[in-house]
Amino acid sequence: MKASKIAYKPVGLVLGATSGALAGAVFKQVWKATGHDEDAPDATDRDRSWGEVLIAAGLQGAIFAAVKAAVDRAGAGAVHRLTGTWPG
Repeated sequence: MKASKIAYKPVGLVLGATSGALAGAVFKQVWKATGHDEDAPDATDRDRSWGEVLIAAGLQGAIFAAVKAAVDRAGAGAVHRLTGTWPG
């Protein structure tokens, strides 16, 4: 394993936690903006339809993946600018 990859691990962990929090906030805003209840349904929520549960899960997954990729890419770019080595 390259030294740059090892050195990037702590940065990646912080960015992962940050991206999770950011994605959660983005999802809440998008869910509210689409005219739904304040809280997205859980899979075991008896009062919500299959469609609503699956749409919420798909939307949440897409947002989490996009935010995580954007934050990871920005972090790798910042490390590259600082060190001259791409962490990966």
